[in-house]
Amino acid sequence: MNNPTSDLKEKIRQQFEATPYPNNSLEETPKDKLNLLYVYNFVTPFYLRNQELINTKDKVILDAGCGSGYTSLALAEANPDAKIIGIDLSAESVNLARQRFQYHGFDNAEFHTLSIEDLPKLGMKFDYINCDETLYLLPDPVLGLQAMKSVLQPDGIIHTNLHSYRQRFYYYQAQELFQIMGLLDTAPQEFETELVRETMRSLRDDVILKQKAWDDTFDQAPNLTLINHLLQGDKGYTVKQMFAMLEATNLEFISMVQWRHWELMDLFKNRDDLPAFLAMSLPELSVEEQLHIFELLHPAHRLLDFWCGRPNQGKLSEPASEWTLADWQSTKVHLHPQLKTEQIKQDLINCIVQGSSWSMTNYINIPLKGPLDLDTTLAACLLPLWEGGQPFDSLVQRWLLIKPINLVTLEPISYKKACYQVQNLLSKLEVFLYVLLERGF
Repeated sequence: MNNPTSDLKEKIRQQFEATPYPNNSLEETPKDKLNLLYVYNFVTPFYLRNQELINTKDKVILDAGCGSGYTSLALAEANPDAKIIGIDLSAESVNLARQRFQYHGFDNAEFHTLSIEDLPKLGMKFDYINCDETLYLLPDPVLGLQAMKSVLQPDGIIHTNLHSYRQRFYYYQAQELFQIMGLLDTAPQEFETELVRETMRSLRDDVILKQKAWDDTFDQAPNLTLINHLLQGDKGYTVKQMFAMLEATNLEFISMVQWRHWELMDLFKNRDDLPAFLAMSLPELSVEEQLHIFELLHPAHRLLDFWCGRPNQGKLSEPASEWTLADWQSTKVHLHPQLKTEQIKQDLINCIVQGSSWSMTNYINIPLKGPLDLDTTLAACLLPLWEGGQPFDSLVQRWLLIKPINLVTLEPISYKKACYQVQNLLSKLEVFLYVLLERGF
């Protein structure tokens, strides 16, 4: 008797044997893709959960569903001196991942042909698990989460995601159509993708499915059809289902990966002038309820992309905006590792010399409510961070040298006033983890 779960896994394996994903060339490197590295850097979620820095040296990081190894390479670039372990159902993908690492000169890595459900067979524990664009393909994502949790260190963190049912509704409709046409009976290849293109081109432009699930990019890049209209095992989920999975596996939600993309209040024209019912009820909602309402109002995100971990492991204290001056005076300020490049430093110096504004969002673009451009004097205050972590008081003293007087009254800026101004700057940047604050160093 056929086992539907085994049959589906075999179809998924065959699809990625035939067309390994992602299809980035062997030579391509993610080392300049700071947004990607920012997410893949273990420092980011660890600080978000614990308000502490962590050194990635000797950490063991798993790429569960590594595919052709491009995400594994990003993990290696983002986490210096960490050991990378990659697993995938497709032997061809695993072979490509090994070749990719050899080409780019990374040797602290291992790759195994293995399903996520069989992770315990490795006999290893991991500090950080990346399961990107894979969980939604598993016949039972809960089993996948359970397997990852079983090999997770107590304070480890999992990054994973699910396809959004609400955002991809019309793609699932298209998949159902092409299932009826028999295009998903075996691993789809060029013949099936061409039939999809012919079908979609033949439809009138005012047909809803064509409007919602087709555009010129699919004609220009046929592989996009394979991973959207003909993706074996593809399923969509809602925020409620995501939290139900976490509850079923006793995992704790930490944050959406692009948390500023999910800010419910940003959906309103004026957050300070809401209808009375909303003004009273929205602030009282749980994180799950806020994300659920966001999804109902604005299903714009293809992925429900999130971090999670074992419960009650976070050490987060009060936000920096609530710290006392004594707290700040015992704080060392660090730049996020992905911003600590010579090119970014030189760009900052050029802005200082030219007297032009400067913004970290040019490098790591986290959507903001309004711009976060820094004027020349504020930007100059941050320059020492490229040399290493700096005591808060050191930045205050630098600020007093840069701006020693009040330009209106011509009176000297007091130490207390300078502290307030530097606190305000760092608090704004720390919200987006552009700077990381080490209190009590």
